[in-house]
Amino acid sequence: MFCQQCEQTAKGVACTTVGVCGKNEEVADLQDLLIHATQGLCLYSDAARKKGFTDPATSLFICEAIFSTLTNVNFDPKRFANMITKAVELREKMKVKSGASFTAPAATFTPAKDIAGLVEQGKKVGLKTDEDEDIRSLKHITLFGLKGVAAYADHARILGKEDDAVYAYIDKAMTTILRTDLEVGELVSLALECGEANLKAMELLDAGNTGKFGHPVPTSVPLGAKKGKAILVSGHDLQDLELILKQTEGKGINIYTHGEMLPCHGYPELKKYGHFHGHYGTAWQNQKKEFADFPGAVIMTTNCIQDPKAYMDSIFTSGLVGWPGVAHLGDKNFTPAINKALAMPGFSADTDKGSVMVGFARNAVLGVAGQVIEAVKNKDIRHFFLVGGCDGAKPGRNYYSELVDKIPADCMVLTLACGKFRFFDKQLGDIGGIPRLLDIGQCNDAYSAIQIAVALAGAFECGVNDLPLSMILSWYEQKAVAILLTLLHLGIKDIRLGPSLPAFITPNVLNVLVENFNIMPITTPDADLKAILG
Repeated sequence: MFCQQCEQTAKGVACTTVGVCGKNEEVADLQDLLIHATQGLCLYSDAARKKGFTDPATSLFICEAIFSTLTNVNFDPKRFANMITKAVELREKMKVKSGASFTAPAATFTPAKDIAGLVEQGKKVGLKTDEDEDIRSLKHITLFGLKGVAAYADHARILGKEDDAVYAYIDKAMTTILRTDLEVGELVSLALECGEANLKAMELLDAGNTGKFGHPVPTSVPLGAKKGKAILVSGHDLQDLELILKQTEGKGINIYTHGEMLPCHGYPELKKYGHFHGHYGTAWQNQKKEFADFPGAVIMTTNCIQDPKAYMDSIFTSGLVGWPGVAHLGDKNFTPAINKALAMPGFSADTDKGSVMVGFARNAVLGVAGQVIEAVKNKDIRHFFLVGGCDGAKPGRNYYSELVDKIPADCMVLTLACGKFRFFDKQLGDIGGIPRLLDIGQCNDAYSAIQIAVALAGAFECGVNDLPLSMILSWYEQKAVAILLTLLHLGIKDIRLGPSLPAFITPNVLNVLVENFNIMPITTPDADLKAILG
């Protein structure tokens, strides 16, 4: 086992015996083998594409396979074994369609007949190779970024939004990183292309979310409970949430969000359900305590699941999420979770724990753009800080809450993703009636943040890098890698990243990022604020 794709990798180097995320060596080896098998499939899919043949079902499977290996998605060996077998079956069909013949091991291997055999095969195709470390580093940046692209593309496809250009890039990139003759410059370009593909995937997902559920509007979300039966929905999938809301209508069950589902309260087509009550808990890494204390059923819709052994009988998974022994609702019939919620005690009384505001996506913010621009010109707003990204358990993340505490009162704070849970309930006041803390949404709503920045740059007739805007980001998993590559693709400079730099970035590759984009690690809140504001 050798895994270094997340921020919390062991000793800041790599997990080699068991993943900090909870995956064991067996699952890690199966994930490596699934990536290997998918690369073989992509070789033939790319070749068929060049002959004018595409297969949407195959492209979808490729995204699902890659997404399944993203941190905290699937821990079930049986499901990985099935996907590996299917990848090879699809590979052979695409081989016929393409008329091509490749000799690379990924294009020719035959999967073992049982999980033990597949695990042994996986040990031989892991991420640690004997290549030049800088080449390996750049390949891993692209591969991990691809996991984020595949996730967003899959989320978008669920809502009926696809673009074959995204699938074409995935085929190309998965194929390219198999090569052994690549130069650093080629791989840097491939990584920046990953950022471009991710921008398109996030745009598609944004269109899917807003097209179906409306543009988010500023909304106050209660953090306390309402007396009665309850279901908690975590992950990122808005469509799953809508299905749960529909299937629980009239059943006396209140629906709560957890983690990245908090921004869902701002969507008009979800807000209309009277039993969609409020938000419970904080970020993904606190779920073991929060889920164990929740007096109802829990449904995980996308990545972020942790070992649920303390509440195995009350948690359910959907989509690509998997954990051995946990009931999986693959058909989107949430009746088992509903019945479990009805059998559990629910909340015994109403509680008031305050509220938070959500719904400040691009339409809401740009709706008051004139007021914002005037405030900047009048020097009522001195600076904008985008403080967001992934949260996590590793020490050092208190930097982000301390930073927000110390940001001066004449500065605005924009935030997104689960990193906001370090400070999401702080009362920062307002500037001219505009809240100082603006929750833009989920991690994929980085697209909204980009559109806000571009619009402000247009209004001030300058480039985004010339705006009084600083991006201070936290990362944990591979969606964050994809978003970072998107920002670099757009030429965004001076990004501060933490709480630590990725273990898969070598000093030489870091120098490339510093020289071209002035990317830098966070230091201390005081030092960084002084450097930014003077």
